[in-house]
Amino acid sequence: MDILLLGLNYKTAPVEIREKFTFSDDGTARALHLLSQTKSIAECIILGTCNRTEIYVVCDQANIGRDYTRRFLAEWFGVEKEQFKDHLYIKENEQAIEHLFRVSSGLDSMVMGETQILGQVRDAFLLGQERQTTGTVFNTLFKQAITFAKRAHTETAIGQNAVSVSYAAVELGKKIFGSFAGKSVLIVGAGKMSELTAKHLHANGSEHVMVANRTLERAQLLAEKFKGDSCTMEQLPEALLTADIVISSTGATGYVLGKKELAPIMKQRKHRPLFMVDIAVPRDLNPDLHDLDNVFLYDIDDLEGIVASNVAERSREAERLDVMIQEEIVAFTTWYQTLGVAPLIAALRDKANTIQSEAMRKIENKLPNLSEREMHIIRKTTKGIVNQLLHDPVVRLKEMAATKDGEEVLDIFEKMFALEEILERKEQEAIWADDKNKQTSSSREQVFASRFPD
Repeated sequence: MDILLLGLNYKTAPVEIREKFTFSDDGTARALHLLSQTKSIAECIILGTCNRTEIYVVCDQANIGRDYTRRFLAEWFGVEKEQFKDHLYIKENEQAIEHLFRVSSGLDSMVMGETQILGQVRDAFLLGQERQTTGTVFNTLFKQAITFAKRAHTETAIGQNAVSVSYAAVELGKKIFGSFAGKSVLIVGAGKMSELTAKHLHANGSEHVMVANRTLERAQLLAEKFKGDSCTMEQLPEALLTADIVISSTGATGYVLGKKELAPIMKQRKHRPLFMVDIAVPRDLNPDLHDLDNVFLYDIDDLEGIVASNVAERSREAERLDVMIQEEIVAFTTWYQTLGVAPLIAALRDKANTIQSEAMRKIENKLPNLSEREMHIIRKTTKGIVNQLLHDPVVRLKEMAATKDGEEVLDIFEKMFALEEILERKEQEAIWADDKNKQTSSSREQVFASRFPD
């Protein structure tokens, strides 16, 4: 089995490419189900954020897993493979494992050390579990990565003065205006990113915050936290008349505002400067806004310069984390290499217990007058003998399986104790159980599709 990662992020693909590969909430669940049914893929998890789309898979053949996952991306998003192949990164096994630890701990984020990604990794993992697309490998790997990320932020200073993309947007505004004192800020969207932005603005002296959202109740809830005002998206033109700064982060699938809508508003404003930051993916603000005089538009890629200033300050802690990550990789790899040991040990114990049970049956037939107490003593003694005989072979098997010749050791062990028949039976039982689970999963998917049609 191989662990693969295929993805695009802010380092490899500009925002106009990344926004083509954005999974919706319902779409992620559907995509997981479809991908899990794909040839060669045993487990899968999809991680989607504003800065990355990554697919993690466990497959029985790396080359087939790569090809089918690439094909899945192309077909799901309706994009030819040739159009994104230069932006796609592919990592296998240890490299994929290391990448997950770096992503979870914030080392691979645009703003190094940010903690928001940890929650996104956790949510992706929980969705995979809910949709039954994870198994032994990813249940262990992702739990370890999430636990490590929490420890990393506790034991190092990588998360001190933690920033996010929303914080970077605020920092950019400070460089433009110098101060938020007396400035009117319009937040478009009332989601998590918008709330984070509002918090940073409030902490940096903003005196008036207006929140515009499709649902007025959500806008009101967010605005109340900062003693601000709220409005609906229909009232956005009016709000734009008084705003100095606009920071947009909605979940819309198309542009919320463009040149056509803003041009007449700018005339009414008498072309007073308007600073706009689009931190949504897909983008909220049409790039044609650049054409308007006194409109200063920045998207999420423009924030990289702000983010870069934080990298130097956190590089020392990042080096510490790199060492910690290598230790985590060794721990997981050791476990992963011995994964094939468990079925052998289980088969050996099954065989030994069968022999012991058969011996007890013969003793009971030949010595029918033994008391229950005497039978109990014999049963306990024979089980003790079995356990003592198995102890050293099992310990040595675990040790040798972790070496470079581990697969050969497992094969020899299987033949030495004649475990082929037991292993084949257990494998067939697992296949039957998996088929049953897939039938159940398919039924659930049909119900899901009927409740949430395309």
